[in-house]
Amino acid sequence: MKQTERIMQMEQRLDRASQAVAQLTTALNQYEGVQDDIHQLSQYYGSNAWKHDFAADEAGLLPHDLKRGVLSEDAIWNLLTDIRELEERISPLLTPPSPHSPIATISQLPPKGEMHMPERNDKS
Repeated sequence: MKQTERIMQMEQRLDRASQAVAQLTTALNQYEGVQDDIHQLSQYYGSNAWKHDFAADEAGLLPHDLKRGVLSEDAIWNLLTDIRELEERISPLLTPPSPHSPIATISQLPPKGEMHMPERNDKS
């Protein structure tokens, strides 16, 4: 592989990785912002209050135009299941890979400023 091809390939990798990290950062910020909502939904689902609200809906006592996804038997369950599955996907990314893994974790990188940089031979 020619030097320019290698640099172009690495530049593409940098662009893709940078974009993915920026998107993940945005998503994590949003996810952090709804932690109380998730906790409240988890507490509500299956509680006496939820059962009372569900029964009222089944009896036709709630306004017909009231949005009531939280009273379905699947909406909150599916959300909590999705969260658990995401945590399972993310967990391996937070633990150091095996010594034979090609992926370096942040903990394996030298501290900033201690990375060996080749000397430049500027002849200008």
